[in-house]
Amino acid sequence: MPAAGDGVGESAARSDRRAPSVERAIIAHRGLPSAAPENTMASFRAAVDAGARWIEADVDLLGDGTAVILHDTLLDRTTDASGSMYDLRREDLERIDAGSWYDERFAGERIPTLDEVVAFLNTSRVNANIELKANEQGAARTVALIDTVVEALARLDAEREIIVSSFSQPLLMTLHQRHPELAIGVLYETATLGEDWRSVLELCGASFVHPQDAGLTADRVRAFIAAGYGVNVWTINDEKRAGRLFDWGCTGVFTDVAGELSL
Repeated sequence: MPAAGDGVGESAARSDRRAPSVERAIIAHRGLPSAAPENTMASFRAAVDAGARWIEADVDLLGDGTAVILHDTLLDRTTDASGSMYDLRREDLERIDAGSWYDERFAGERIPTLDEVVAFLNTSRVNANIELKANEQGAARTVALIDTVVEALARLDAEREIIVSSFSQPLLMTLHQRHPELAIGVLYETATLGEDWRSVLELCGASFVHPQDAGLTADRVRAFIAAGYGVNVWTINDEKRAGRLFDWGCTGVFTDVAGELSL
């Protein structure tokens, strides 16, 4: 990892030694949303059945502190419920349908807990990128999210490989300070990827950078690689584009169509 003053470089180097050995990884974004409702166990099973060895899942806390797999704070888009996830408790999950909106074949599909996904990773022997959502309830709840997720990930089998990512740089900095053993990926939209990226990645203790594909160039990818970072790009649903990114040296791509990228 890049050198840095005041101990940051040493911390980054320690993180790098623990980083997964990712190479040409096809990372199933929210499972296989082209075949099943996103971020559900049906979607994750479909991704694994399609040959994915990596899945991606979004995690945040319900109001009672339960870690669940859900992309949006609001329930409206991907369930038959409405309102904020922060108003829910674990027992509420049994009454919420997270599948019918996609297709009646998935009626009764539930919002998964992180514990369910951890068990699935162990039994399916696949790896995961866990994206921590930018919790909207303040610093204390953000720290609770971090520690709850880390506690759950500790139940993974030793051979499972995990990257923890987020768009929230303060969250990742806090994660690295509290749990420096974890491999971290910093997510970037094209509009937020500035020339300070090296400083940000070092402060976050990152091993990976996860840039948006739009506007990404070979020179930028090579700069990331030269600085010592793995590069996992989102969201790639075209095989030719995926092949070009891998030719540039990218370590992985997030995709909605795992199984169709035969690379």
